[in-house]
Amino acid sequence: MTRYAAALALCGILLTAHGFAGAPATLPEIGPAPPFALTSQDGKPVSLAGLRGEVVAVSFIFTGCSSICPLLTQKLVEVQNALGDNFGSKVRFVSITLDPLNDTPEVLKNYAAAWNAKLSGWSFLTGPPDIVQRVIDRYGVFAARNADGAIDHTLLTSIVDPRGMLRVQYIGMKFDADEFRHDLLALVASR
Repeated sequence: MTRYAAALALCGILLTAHGFAGAPATLPEIGPAPPFALTSQDGKPVSLAGLRGEVVAVSFIFTGCSSICPLLTQKLVEVQNALGDNFGSKVRFVSITLDPLNDTPEVLKNYAAAWNAKLSGWSFLTGPPDIVQRVIDRYGVFAARNADGAIDHTLLTSIVDPRGMLRVQYIGMKFDADEFRHDLLALVASR
């Protein structure tokens, strides 16, 4: 099965778990979230294990994307702002690049600044291409560089609870921001 086919199969499973039949009373528990240990926009190590005790939203973007990544980033900025004091203290965002060859810490820091991302609660991560690719694969994201250098990819935003369990994954960027915020806060309340 190709990575793309595996990603589509995963999408079908996850869409039945969340997003179309209305928000479940409690979020499903998919299983342990895939670990990662990468480098932030500030050149510091960030790992999922180091974020234990907080609710974490993990997304995948790249700074050279001119189509769907900016739309997702804008939606996450809106949710960041709507979370108020919970953002950075109880809820953290992690955006992992799909293009580690070009998205250096400095490039990611400039991207974060351009979007008004609050770095007290949002890390933009990169690392060696093979390590980043393993994280991308473990989360079920499809990403492949075309012959012209562009990257075809799916969007997947995952919510990890304070115990490190993967609870829900949002496919694409058209998900409801209020539902996403509600899911984050429901996990904060259950800590």
